[in-house]
Amino acid sequence: MSGRAFPVVLSAPSGAGKTTIAQELLERRQDVGYSVSCTTRAPRPGEVDGVNYHFLDRAEFDARVARGEFAEWAEVHGNRYGTLRSTIAQVLGAGKHVLLAIDVQGAQQVVAAFPEAVTIFVVPPSIEVLVERLKARRSESAEALALRLQNARKELREAERYQHVVENDDLASAVARVEAIIDEEALRRDRLPALGAEVEGLVSTLLREFDRQH
Repeated sequence: MSGRAFPVVLSAPSGAGKTTIAQELLERRQDVGYSVSCTTRAPRPGEVDGVNYHFLDRAEFDARVARGEFAEWAEVHGNRYGTLRSTIAQVLGAGKHVLLAIDVQGAQQVVAAFPEAVTIFVVPPSIEVLVERLKARRSESAEALALRLQNARKELREAERYQHVVENDDLASAVARVEAIIDEEALRRDRLPALGAEVEGLVSTLLREFDRQH
C-alpha cells in the first residue's frame, strides 16, 4: 500500500548532522530522492558540483531568483542557498519522496509552497558536541565558526516550528528515527487517496479465496 510522494525537509544548525543523515537515507531507501541545493559559497574539500551542491556565482544565483526558479532561497552565513522548483518536481514526478536538507528560512518557504511537506529538525545531544563537530571540520576561520555558532543559537529556537524533532546522539539511531517518521507519514489517511479501492480489492480477493476453499 503506497501513497503520494511528499517533500521531507531536514533542518539543523551547522554541525548537527543533517547532511550525513540525508546521505544515509539515500543509500538505504529506494523511495527517497535528493534535491541538490544551489549555493554561492565555495566548495569545501571533497565536495563535487552537482552532487553536494550546484555551486553558482552570485550573479547567476540572482538571475535565477529573478526568473522565479527557486522554490526557496535564503542568505545564510553570508552566502545564498536555494532549491530549484524543477528539481523538486523531477523527484516527486518519479514517485519518490524528495529530501531537502535546508536551513530554517528555506524550510518555511517550502512548506508554504508544498503544504504536504514533512518537517524534521535535527538537534545535537549538546552544545558542546555541536562546537566540537564544527571545530573538527577545520575548513573555516575563527570568525566564520563564531558566526555559525551565533546562527545555531537562533536556529535551535526554530525547532518548535517543525512537526518532528530528532536528536542526533548516534548516527544509526538518528537515521532510524527519520526513517520511522517517513514510513509513518506515508501511511497517513490523507496521503492514501486510493485506500478505499485497495481495501475493496483485498476484500474481494479474500472472498474469492474463501469460496474456493468451501
